[in-house]
Amino acid sequence: MSEITMKAGKARSASAVLNRLSTNQKNDALQLMADSLRNHKDDIIAANQEDLERGRAQGTSPSLLDRLALNPQRIEAIAEGLEQIIMLPDPVGDVLDSFERPNGLQITKVRVPLGVIGIIYEARPNVTVDAAGLCLKAGNAVVLRGGSSALSSNRKIVEVLHSALSASPLPADAIQLIESADRSSVDEMLKLNGMLDVIIPRGGQSLIRNVVENATVPVIETGAGICHTYVDETAEPAMAEAIAVNAKVQRPSVCNSMETLLVNTRFAAAHLEHLADQLKNSGVEIRGCTETVKLIPWAVPAEEQDFATEYNDYILNIKLVDTLDEAMDHISRFSTKHSECIVTENTAIAERFLQEVDAAAVYHNASTRFTDGFEFGFGAEIGISTQKLHARGPMGLPALTSTKYIIHGNGQIRG
Repeated sequence: MSEITMKAGKARSASAVLNRLSTNQKNDALQLMADSLRNHKDDIIAANQEDLERGRAQGTSPSLLDRLALNPQRIEAIAEGLEQIIMLPDPVGDVLDSFERPNGLQITKVRVPLGVIGIIYEARPNVTVDAAGLCLKAGNAVVLRGGSSALSSNRKIVEVLHSALSASPLPADAIQLIESADRSSVDEMLKLNGMLDVIIPRGGQSLIRNVVENATVPVIETGAGICHTYVDETAEPAMAEAIAVNAKVQRPSVCNSMETLLVNTRFAAAHLEHLADQLKNSGVEIRGCTETVKLIPWAVPAEEQDFATEYNDYILNIKLVDTLDEAMDHISRFSTKHSECIVTENTAIAERFLQEVDAAAVYHNASTRFTDGFEFGFGAEIGISTQKLHARGPMGLPALTSTKYIIHGNGQIRG
């Protein structure tokens, strides 16, 4: 038996124990986990430094190193994320429907845990805690397979969480970490039918595509974020500038940051130069269409492939469009159906955009950076689903449950 199969088996056994735990018991365990992260922050930061040093030696980009880095403030935020989960209602056992059939059968539909969830993710060690906390609160065991770039951080974090769980009724085996950096470890997880109930990938397009195309275990597809902001001709200039700069600059390495700015030609003639200067002053490289380069000579001419690229960096595409339809056609072609925004003072145009653009989150006059479980009030998130089955958008606790029909009878048989 391989290490991966063995760890998945331990998680499967632990999931049976989780089913018997009360909400208070799960919350107490989450609080112990949060306290343990705080108490061991120096050990976690020391392990994180090993990952950062290895990343620098390998030439990892500054934006990806930022995603990887931990400090006391980020660890405190991670611990607070667990405490946010404690405050959230436990979805397990929620009655979604209840009815009586003509033959007297009493049928109730309730939420139940998915069981054992496999999470395959890349260089953000905070995901290790977010995923564990959400899965446990929803009654699920979790098998974590993070990227090799965060291995030291993830190993220490899971060690700290296991130590916390040892003082709780919740079994430490409910959190399993796959430490192998070999691609074969992912391939094996994708085929663990009967051991894993669902797999959730979090990362770039190549990771997600590999999981979706090769898994036999059911997959909840989270999306890469080629997010757009369309600035309509009626947009208030200061608002448009603030939203565009925030959506690109506030944290460019994450999936809800903007990758392409679509600008109405009439707005661009009056305001694009100033907006572009603000982006440039924030360290952003502009890659523009032909008309954009005419207005911003220092911009780099954009290639077709640029509009299909998730940079996760201080790089932004700008394309000028004449109409809302042209903007929506571009979004339809290049969007990963994550988050899309329109900045406009025209209510009718805004409503049409919100209704017709196909994405998990659509915004009017607000930055795409808000597509986040914490910002939506879900506590930490397990990921942002861009599919249309079961869960879509930031996935909080209810997305980590399935349903069960409970039927009470008094001797009915089917004729």
